[in-house]
Amino acid sequence: MGTEQGTDELQTSPLHERHVAAGARFAAFGGWSMPVEYAGGGVLAEHAAVREAVGLFDVSHLGKVSVTGPGAVELVNSVLTGDLGRIGPGQAQYTLLCNPAGGVVDDLIAYVTGPDEVLLVPNAANAAAVAAVLEAAAPEDVVVLDRHHDLAVLALQGPLADEVLAAAGLPVELDYMAFAVAEVDGAEVIVCRTGYTGERGYELLVPTAAATAVWDLLVAAGTPFGLRPAGLGARDTLRTEMGYPLHGQDLSATITPVQARAGWAVGWSKPTFVGVHALRAEKEAGPARLLRGLRAEGRGIPRAGMVVRDGEGTEVGVVTSGTFSPSLKTGIALALLDRSVTEGTEVTVDVRSRREPFRVVRPPFVASHVR
Repeated sequence: MGTEQGTDELQTSPLHERHVAAGARFAAFGGWSMPVEYAGGGVLAEHAAVREAVGLFDVSHLGKVSVTGPGAVELVNSVLTGDLGRIGPGQAQYTLLCNPAGGVVDDLIAYVTGPDEVLLVPNAANAAAVAAVLEAAAPEDVVVLDRHHDLAVLALQGPLADEVLAAAGLPVELDYMAFAVAEVDGAEVIVCRTGYTGERGYELLVPTAAATAVWDLLVAAGTPFGLRPAGLGARDTLRTEMGYPLHGQDLSATITPVQARAGWAVGWSKPTFVGVHALRAEKEAGPARLLRGLRAEGRGIPRAGMVVRDGEGTEVGVVTSGTFSPSLKTGIALALLDRSVTEGTEVTVDVRSRREPFRVVRPPFVASHVR
């Protein structure tokens, strides 16, 4: 989560008035004022709705960058880690932009919208950096355009997401990471079966002018199914339970995908991408540290930046993301640990002035239902 800033410095979602009317509490995320939670339940109720029924998130602060023109797909493929050659139009891919040292500039979703068109959805604070790297590498006939304000992004997540979309007259039964284009009041809406919660769900890319109409449509269709608007507080607890990394904490300019156990998002057989040589070398040598899960054996609630120690009290790592798990009713964390610290090991975390017991585990902390 971002730090609080003066509201006059922050950008707002096209759905801001809907959030105000729903009693949202706001905080800053990547320069945007976004809802953390809503009145009438808060994070715990919103988290439960996504795990048990369905929740609706506004994540319009996420960036949008289009790359179009002859060779656009090849350009993106030569810069980002994922292998776009494995997918085609109508499919999306989780991928990374790395720096030459192998650190992660951003993680993002790439939508192949045509034979010469890719739409990228990076994190809010990094959209300009992603666009700049691609623009610097682009030939003259490939256009890289920052479309941050052209599109809103809604995420419908939960076991009843299909029922809500069907009731709204939108596409369902898509393969994982596949998308279809629908029409709502004359506006083209991309509906993709993806998300950041571990539940079956969809993300919708909506023209800004149609955002309110689509939000209202989903709320009306979802009300009989127990839909709740959900804020970014629940989004964070949900993704932590799944072990999904957050850029700036679990992935960063100094934390590589090899260290973060995100090597599955790297097309190792591709001839080139930014950071290829550093990452191949690290993979071959083995990383000095790895991202692992921690589950509390006591009452401690871990937070980012807390020190992790072995049984002798020696520092062996640091918490990168930590929270109270609403599903498990205990503290959980992602932590960057020395390679010697293996799953099943008992460790302690410096929680304020106490050393609280934790066990090293392999995420996800709860079962995934995304596929």
